[in-house]
Amino acid sequence: MTVALKAVPEPQEILRAWLPFKQVVGVTQIRTEEDYSQVRATIDSLLDVMGDNENHPLADVLDYLANQVKAYEDEYYPIPVAEPKEVLRFLMDQHDIKQDNLEDCAPQGRISDILNGKRAISKEIAKRLANRFHVHADVFL
Repeated sequence: MTVALKAVPEPQEILRAWLPFKQVVGVTQIRTEEDYSQVRATIDSLLDVMGDNENHPLADVLDYLANQVKAYEDEYYPIPVAEPKEVLRFLMDQHDIKQDNLEDCAPQGRISDILNGKRAISKEIAKRLANRFHVHADVFL
């Protein structure tokens, strides 16, 4: 099976598009904690505009920046393999958050069920928790 490729852009054409993008976004590769903070703030700003719209025109920019954050976090903030409920418990402890402080993510009873192992974390709750704690939703699934 042969896959038809689109024409490959010339490097100069890529550069003409990249430099203005990089100037507007500011940080396109995370090398320092300051870069990390800047990209996180940019992601938050994009999420405020995009909401849950995965088809938003800025979705690719969000994905690109999220991949940069993931690479940085994987290197400098590795999360040990743990059950999703234990990851939630750890993050709640680190942020000094109680169950009833997570009402924006799920009802207190559901959080209690999750922490007690009576209920798994749904994809929707995982997304909300990830946004709340600034981590990837994968850690809760």
